Amino acid sequence: MLTMTVRDALNSALDEEMEKDERVFLLGEEVALYDGAYKVSRGLWKKYGDKRVIDTPITEAGFTGIAVGAAMAGLRPVCEFMTFNFAMQAIDQIINSAAKTFYMSAGRVNVPIVFRGPNGAAAGVAAQHSQCFGAWYSHCPGLKVVSPYNSEDAKGLLKAAIRDPDPVVVLENEILYGVQYPMSDEALSKDFVLPIGKAKVERVGNHVTLVAHSKAVEESLEAANELAGKGIEAEVINLRSLRPLDIDTIIQSVVKTKHLLTVEQGWPQCGIGAEVSAKIAEMFLMMIFSLFAQQTYSLPGEAFYHLDAPVIRITGVDTPMPYAKSLEIAALPQIKDIVYAVNKVLGVTQ
Repeated sequence: MLTMTVRDALNSALDEEMEKDERVFLLGEEVALYDGAYKVSRGLWKKYGDKRVIDTPITEAGFTGIAVGAAMAGLRPVCEFMTFNFAMQAIDQIINSAAKTFYMSAGRVNVPIVFRGPNGAAAGVAAQHSQCFGAWYSHCPGLKVVSPYNSEDAKGLLKAAIRDPDPVVVLENEILYGVQYPMSDEALSKDFVLPIGKAKVERVGNHVTLVAHSKAVEESLEAANELAGKGIEAEVINLRSLRPLDIDTIIQSVVKTKHLLTVEQGWPQCGIGAEVSAKIAEMFLMMIFSLFAQQTYSLPGEAFYHLDAPVIRITGVDTPMPYAKSLEIAALPQIKDIVYAVNKVLGVTQ
């Protein structure tokens, strides 16, 4: 099986979609002449020219507004942020202009735009460059939010985002850009697209379910390998999509394993893990209410009833990201943290 870096997978997705549809164009800081800050757009300016790969001034609010207006006018812009931390400068355009327009126009105006760039913790860049915005953007109706893990995720989800008629936020991970992952023959095809809103079971297991997205999937898989050496088989679910969230895949796994842990690099309060936990609990309440009403409850919300232990969230520490390397490591979930939590939930003596 061939391998490809996440960076090259993203580049391939952009190239294929720009070749397929002349309405697709890329804009952002240093995306053209410099080939992108992370070389994701390498070669695209030379191939497609100034009108379709556009270097912008350092003004996120300005070029995001231009991109949103272009999408309203029928083009399909891909708006790159050098880091999603800088997207805070443009959040008014992302939320009030892009996300809400389809609703406010009574369905008359689509905004087919992609907001993409590195998200979450990088390395040694401190608090203002190491934040996960998964919970922020998945909170907002009108947006779709995807968070790819490996190269197949990156290519398939970006292509789906570009083709989507609505605004899509693509939260990439800087640390993973240069990592090689296998690419199936299907993923190498120009027709390869992954559905937005569908999770993937990366590893099958029977004892505990680990739910993660982006780089936390990697830590979860490595923890699962370590646990397997002790006879504990963890099922690892790669969410891929944060909004819509594929709760059905999680429920099916929980009914089997009876234990659920969520893993993310973001902060705990109002996080992705908090949302997963709440949905599981709400479905349990629906089941209880239906019993009181003497109705048959046939939804898969029995997941809570099947749990043999509380849902555990493994998250980043509830503090801005420190600059010192030792503190940065302490602020992010590590493999040992996942292994410890799984053993504790299962009642295994370490």
